[in-house]
Amino acid sequence: MSKLDQILILDPPSDLRFKGPFTDVVTTNLKLRNPSDRRVCFKVKTTAPRRYCVRPNSGVIDPGSSVTISVMLQPFDYDPNEKSKHKFMVQTIFAPPNVTDMESLWKDAKPDDLMDSKLRCVFELPSENDKVNDVEATRAAPVMNSVKVESSAAAVPVAAGADDAEMKKVVEKCKRLQAEMNKLSEENRQLKEEGLRMRKMPRSDHMTPNSTSLLGREASAASLPSLLVVIAAIFIGFFIGKFIL
Repeated sequence: MSKLDQILILDPPSDLRFKGPFTDVVTTNLKLRNPSDRRVCFKVKTTAPRRYCVRPNSGVIDPGSSVTISVMLQPFDYDPNEKSKHKFMVQTIFAPPNVTDMESLWKDAKPDDLMDSKLRCVFELPSENDKVNDVEATRAAPVMNSVKVESSAAAVPVAAGADDAEMKKVVEKCKRLQAEMNKLSEENRQLKEEGLRMRKMPRSDHMTPNSTSLLGREASAASLPSLLVVIAAIFIGFFIGKFIL
């Protein structure tokens, strides 16, 4: 009796490819699909069991279902001149009804009932193109970030220009206000000096209109600088809150 053909569909069908560098665990996937209307038991074997970890390495696949197997190659010193002789075999058998003891099933299975597929292991190092692509991808990230920064910075001069124009206007107003305050302070100083001279003069029960007017101007002038200082403080505080906050 001839041996049965493999009922499962394997993906990949013939080669398990592992892409280095092999300084860490490298994992590749093997997909098994059951296109039949019967349950199928499978078992995965390898010629180098110490070099690989297979999860799951056995099981049952229902009709129309599939399972993905992770094949993990352990780290090792890779020699490109050494050809890989590692192989895998997927062994299958139709599951009898109400199967429970998988170990006994495989132990008692007849050779003619077994189906198998063999796969070879292929080790690959990253190609020069892959390295170039990785480098370009690494370089592209900072470039994209710089473009974002430049686009953001491009909007700053416009706002900064508007702020500069407003600041110049405020500075001019402050200068004019300061000049007026200096002028009023000078007038206040002169009025105080005149007031002191008048106090030193002999007192009279009747004050002349000129002296009454002079005293009124002195009181008014004395209150003006204080009022201007308050106005200036409010104006400068508003300016600082607008342009700094």
